[in-house]
Amino acid sequence: MAVRKTGRLLAAVAMSVSLLSACGGGGGAATPQPLDNFTAEEIYKRGEYELENSGRPRDAVHYFAEVERLYPYSEWAKRALIMQAYSLHKARNYEEARGAAQRFIDTYPGDEDAAYAKYLLALSYYDQIDEIGRDQGLTFQALQALREVIEQYPDTEYARSAVLKFDLAFDHLAGKEMEIGRYYLKRGHYTSAINRFRVVVEEYQTTTHTPEALMRLVEAYLALGLTDQAQTAGAILGHNFQSSPFYQDAYNQLRGRGLTATPQGDSWLTKVYRQVVQGKWL
Repeated sequence: MAVRKTGRLLAAVAMSVSLLSACGGGGGAATPQPLDNFTAEEIYKRGEYELENSGRPRDAVHYFAEVERLYPYSEWAKRALIMQAYSLHKARNYEEARGAAQRFIDTYPGDEDAAYAKYLLALSYYDQIDEIGRDQGLTFQALQALREVIEQYPDTEYARSAVLKFDLAFDHLAGKEMEIGRYYLKRGHYTSAINRFRVVVEEYQTTTHTPEALMRLVEAYLALGLTDQAQTAGAILGHNFQSSPFYQDAYNQLRGRGLTATPQGDSWLTKVYRQVVQGKWL
């Protein structure tokens, strides 16, 4: 849903003036009028005007909420509720935005804007994903909410956008694992590092972090003297990401030990090799 436009600027300004005040008699100061003196449409238009022109989305929320309060069963109340969710999200009041979006979904589940409300709810989680180092609970919630948009409204523009954001959020989780793995690797905690890189290879193998995870596995396994696993990690890397600079790094590490990037032994990496390289899933 695109934010609905107010129409001509002059009309919006006139509406704004009429809602702000009424002219007092005898040249006296203008006196604010109660909002219940205005129609649902007039109050709604005032909310739109505030949203587009004031630079303070929270101010618009007041007018949209008043439409819903004063005219609860009108078409304008329904419009005002979805606009509350949008305005609250724009104001970065994400928890309140989720609440308004969920109320819309619960109240108008079959409405054409229900897909947009669901998308806004997902965005309220997704837009809080900012730093890899933060707790990833919001990322998991974003993934779940985005998945629901994709599955429930597959033919909408929101589903297409949700797919892109889902991939980015998924990549974000892999990035978190890589950050922790590098931390352990740098400090010589090789087993702990391997466990993190393994998660990336097994659970996030479609993300951009997989080539580095495989290279770091080569590094960690060589440090532990586990050459079979190191060579197998190098083999997977070479088959799927031979043009990656991470492959060249892994190749050099193996070559420096007189080893090759070929699968060896029978480990969890050997199973990954059989699956992703040989296509043997059983």
